[in-house]
This record gives sequence, structure tokens and C-alpha cells, in this order.
Amino acid sequence: MYPHPLFTIFGQDVMAYGVCMAIGIIACFGFLMFTMWYKKFNEDATDKILLIGLFGTGFGIFSAMLFQSVYNYISNPENGFHLSGLTFIGGLIGGVVSFLAVYFLYIYVIAPRTKIKFLQNNMNATLTDALPFIPIGICIAHAFGRLGCFFAGCCYGSEVSEGGWGLPVAVDKPGVLVVPTQLYEMLFLILLAAVMAILYFKFKLNYNFGVYSICYGIWRFCIEFVRDDSRGEIWKGASITPSQFWSIIMVILGIGYFFLQYYVLAKQMKHPELAVNQDADVSAEIVKAEAVPVAEKSGSVESEATEGTDTEEENTDGKKDETVPIAEETERSADTKKCGGKSGAKKSVKTSSPEKPEADEDKSQKEDE
Repeated sequence: MYPHPLFTIFGQDVMAYGVCMAIGIIACFGFLMFTMWYKKFNEDATDKILLIGLFGTGFGIFSAMLFQSVYNYISNPENGFHLSGLTFIGGLIGGVVSFLAVYFLYIYVIAPRTKIKFLQNNMNATLTDALPFIPIGICIAHAFGRLGCFFAGCCYGSEVSEGGWGLPVAVDKPGVLVVPTQLYEMLFLILLAAVMAILYFKFKLNYNFGVYSICYGIWRFCIEFVRDDSRGEIWKGASITPSQFWSIIMVILGIGYFFLQYYVLAKQMKHPELAVNQDADVSAEIVKAEAVPVAEKSGSVESEATEGTDTEEENTDGKKDETVPIAEETERSADTKKCGGKSGAKKSVKTSSPEKPEADEDKSQKEDE
């Protein structure tokens, strides 16, 4: 416990509780930004949901103060009404209601009518796509908030008996050992956030808002029996604390959320991560489809080139084949020419020889005469 100021800025004391709350809010929105990037939310969807979330966070803090002030007034009306203290469930109610109000106002009233480019609805995801992981961010912020409660000495448990284990973390009971319910709840919230993260990222479960409402509602109802700090009253003389009353409502709403998600919200989810993968597959198929004709053209060009080469080779072979008989004929003609003179001389000799019998016939005729 450290209920003293850590430092001072412009005359304002900065407490460990406020620092832990600020770290928790930053960690929550950092986780939401990472998850939206991981799930392929476009810039428009991320900006709109985060901006509305910031408004819901601010209004939730005011609502937490308002609810606690009402509880305190109901418990001690003689002290008058004034804003003091915080209650988480009151802040959760105000944050969720204000977020939904602004979101639906934007979707159904502002976006369809505006001409301002920034306010137009170009989101590739809806609130239904973000609901499964928003409770994880809430648990992260709440866990840091409970650490702040531990430093501030509020939200403590009952006194421990002699020999029991406890810590002196009650701001209005200095030195008294009490149950450190702040640390127990912080550990529970970290465990719940881890379980929901596994259910969402590994098993693709989209019912985390129902899981969170039921689990935290049961936890908060039970731990309220151990708490010993002043929490006001939901109505005068109530036998349950305000947080126990709202815990019952949370469990009922959590059960109803399972049916709402299954029958209504699941049909409204856009699943941007699947759409991006489908677009990538379609573009890959288009590239493949465009590559096939190119391959076919290149194949046809190669085949034509191959055929052309074959025909050229065939023509070359044909020309070679044609040159062979021409050469052979040339050689034969040359041989014929060589042999032509001899044969002609022989023919001339042979033709002169038949003239001798004619001369003999003339001689014989003259002798007869």
C-alpha cells in the first residue's frame, strides 16, 4: 500500500492509483489496436471503434463516480450528495451504454446523412466483429486498476484472525492485517483475460462477452462476502451489496448473450480477416489465370520455333539430298564427255568400213561386163 503522492505536476498530486489506471487504459487500447490489425480491420473501422471507445471510457469513469455517489447517498443521506469514490461495475454500465448509444447514432443517423468524408461509413468490420475481444481489453485495464486499489488501500477485505495471512492494505485501518482482495481480483482478471485470449485466438470462439459477464459476475458476487470496505447500498436496508446486485444481472445478461450471438450477431459479422484472405486467393487465381495464356503463348511460340527449326533442318537435309544426285550427275556427265571422243572415233572407223563391200560390188559388176 502506498496512499501517498508519487510526485506533483502543476500543483496536482499524482497518486499511484491514477498511474495504474492510466497504464491500464493505455494497455487496453494497445491490445485492441493490435487485435484489430491482426484481424485485418481497415483504418476506418479501427479509428471509429477506438474513438467511440475513448468516449465510452471517459463517460464510464464519470459513471463510476456517479453510481458510487448514489450508493453513498442512499446509505448516508444526512451527508448529502457529492461526487466521490469509484465503483467498477457502475463504470462498466456507463461505458457500455454510452459506447452503444454513440455507435448506433453514428451507424444509423450520422453516417447515412453526412457528406464529410471522415464521418462516412467505410468500415470493413462492425461492432459484432470487435465484441469477442473487447472483454479481454477490459480485463487488462481492470487488472491494473485493482493494482491501483492495492496501492491506494481501498477495496480491501475483512480482517484476518490471529495466525491467518493478510497484509496491511486498508487505508482507514493502518497496521491491521486484512485479506488483500485487490491482489486476488487482479490475479483472477489476468487469468480470465488469458483464458478468453486462448478461446478467441486459438479456438476462434466469438462468445467472450458472455464468458466475461458470467465469470466476472460469479467472481464478484462471491468476493463481496470477503470485502469489508464501505460500498454504500443499492437500496435502504438491502441484504446484498450494490455490486452483488449487478453481478446477478451480469450473469443473466451473459447467458442471454450466448443466444444473441448465436442467432443474431453471428450473421452480422463481416470477418474482415477472412475477406482479406479470400481477396488474396481471388487475386492469386486471377494471376494464375492470366499466367496460363501467357504460358500457352510462350509454349506455342516455342513449338512454332521448334517446328520452324525442324522445317529448316528438313529443308537443309533436302537441299543436301538434292546436291548429292546433282553432283553424281555432274560426275557422270564428265565421264561421258571423256568417253564421248573415243566412242565417236570408233563410230567413224566403223562407218567407213562398210564402204569397202560397195567398192567390191562395183568391181565385180565391171568384170562381168
